[in-house]
Amino acid sequence: MALIGRTIPEFSAEAFHNGEFTTVTSDSVKGKWSIFLFYPADFTFVCPTELEDMANHYAELQELGVEVYAISTDTHFVHKAWHESSDAISKVQYPMLGDPTGQLARGFDVMIEEAGQALRGTFLADPDGVIQVYEVHTLGVGRSARDMVRKVKAAQYIAENDGEVCPAAWEKGQNTLTPSLDLVGKI
Repeated sequence: MALIGRTIPEFSAEAFHNGEFTTVTSDSVKGKWSIFLFYPADFTFVCPTELEDMANHYAELQELGVEVYAISTDTHFVHKAWHESSDAISKVQYPMLGDPTGQLARGFDVMIEEAGQALRGTFLADPDGVIQVYEVHTLGVGRSARDMVRKVKAAQYIAENDGEVCPAAWEKGQNTLTPSLDLVGKI
């Protein structure tokens, strides 16, 4: 079933963030744009490259009013140990949520039951907690944070400009489209 337009599932999860343990809930993430970045496991191979890539774009996302939440089925304790032992993960300043029961992974429909891990799933929710963008990858294919930043800007633009749409590979400042009968067949 398509997840676009669905509200994020209710949850409460322990997280490692800025050197401390904290609780993140579905209610506490609302009020701002949120990226939920699911990955299979700590201490692996593609995962640290993705989390580091997102960390390299985190300041720009913060300027856009977006919080990032990295999520795996590891615990928040494992996230802390990984953060302290990996050069790539030590750059992560966004919350790393533990999902040892798989509640979040199942709620976002990315759980690999037989492995007890999540697929590589990225979800962008608006301030009301409604999913506006998502992509899911097989385990061997890493994601691009730069492209996610572009998608955030496009989703925010259309949320603020009713009736306009963003064409393929749209970047902020480029022309948008206003669907109408006059536009049919002219693109």
